[in-house]
Amino acid sequence: MKKILFSSVLVALTSLPAFAHTALMSCIDNGDDTVTCEAGFSDGSSASGVEFKVLQDGKVVIEGKFDKDSMYTFKKPQGEYKARMFAGEGHEVIVESKDISK
Repeated sequence: MKKILFSSVLVALTSLPAFAHTALMSCIDNGDDTVTCEAGFSDGSSASGVEFKVLQDGKVVIEGKFDKDSMYTFKKPQGEYKARMFAGEGHEVIVESKDISK
């Protein structure tokens, strides 16, 4: 009886859905020709050390990693660009320059 009960509990636990966390990033124009992006995950996890890039015309013009506070500040390029956070497959956020708050 104990073996059957243990097996049932094990099956129930392994069939629970995996709880994923969503990557989040917001960017703000600082008004001094710089932009600051702040990132994290929906479960409250930090984005410290996560890859950050600024893309313009399909090319990387700025790259780095989010700091210990999950922030990255960069000099705003001329023209349209995209800010990209990439923390692995399924964990990518792209913010277009036209959507950055001033």
